[in-house]
Amino acid sequence: MLDALTVAVSVAALALAAWCGFAAYRDQPTKDWHFIGMAVVTFLVLAQLVVGIVQLVRGEKAEEGTTIFVAYLLGALCAVPIAGFMSLAERTRWGSATVAAGAVVLAVLEVRLFDIWTVG
Repeated sequence: MLDALTVAVSVAALALAAWCGFAAYRDQPTKDWHFIGMAVVTFLVLAQLVVGIVQLVRGEKAEEGTTIFVAYLLGALCAVPIAGFMSLAERTRWGSATVAAGAVVLAVLEVRLFDIWTVG
């Protein structure tokens, strides 16, 4: 995996979590700007998914197994969009809190992806 991309996704996810958490603190629902931020984070995760699959196809190995690595990649790809859809159903501050929680989950998944991947 590209360490810089993993760090970029983690930092972007934590920034999104802080932004949406602040909106929840101010009693605001998710707004269009939050969805743009979610799209940026999701694009970074999609790029990470492509890089991870390309590296697996090239023959590189994840230390803890290919299946768990791909499962974490797919989970990371789904974390923020699912939280975004859930925030559409909850148009209160709890929608913003849901996106903040989803972004924190993504940051934790990134740490775990970093641990799983070791070029063998």
